[in-house]
Amino acid sequence: MSSPSNHDPRLDQAAASDESLLAAHEKVLGKQPDEKAKYKLLPLNLLFLFSGLIFFAGTYLNRYSGLFDSHVFNENALPTPAGAATAVKVDPLVLGKKQYEAICINCHQANGLGLAGTFPPLAGSEWVTGSEERLIRLVVYGMTGPVKVKGVEYSAAAMPTIGKVKDSAYNLSDEKVAAVLTYIRHEWGNAGAGISTEQVAAIRAKEGDRKPYVQDELLKLP
Repeated sequence: MSSPSNHDPRLDQAAASDESLLAAHEKVLGKQPDEKAKYKLLPLNLLFLFSGLIFFAGTYLNRYSGLFDSHVFNENALPTPAGAATAVKVDPLVLGKKQYEAICINCHQANGLGLAGTFPPLAGSEWVTGSEERLIRLVVYGMTGPVKVKGVEYSAAAMPTIGKVKDSAYNLSDEKVAAVLTYIRHEWGNAGAGISTEQVAAIRAKEGDRKPYVQDELLKLP
């Protein structure tokens, strides 16, 4: 009876060289194609397609969304006449205060009391709360020479030309002139009526371009 063989095939496999193992793996796997970093065209085409759609959608919404105003989609709203514009009404007191702080405050001060002996007060001034026509002319065209306010004479400085006329120092529109006059007639305890843009425009159209007034000319006005 023959004795069992002690031969183990795993020992032969372990004794195989690295070169033989690599050759065996290559044979099993086969040669793999080298893509060489080449991209597929289909994914790139889809990327460009969807990018174009997103751009088109954003442009469309920006142009036809009506600023996302709910009134745009109101089926019961009346049509707006062609060329009609929605005017934003400005509070004359707010506009007037802004103009006062930009132009008048340096002379007449924030409290409207002016500077003693130099600039006359606006608070409680008969020139401010009195004749509207006189006040409009005074501010639009300015005034030179002395002026008496609340019984005190001021002659150190002239009132500059404010309105939109020739040689104006500030060239304010009729709306802004009306606003600042309305403001000073309501501020510091003054109780004068407001001045409208139409009132200023009418006087400016009537007088045209002229030199600044003097006190006696203005006092002749009603």
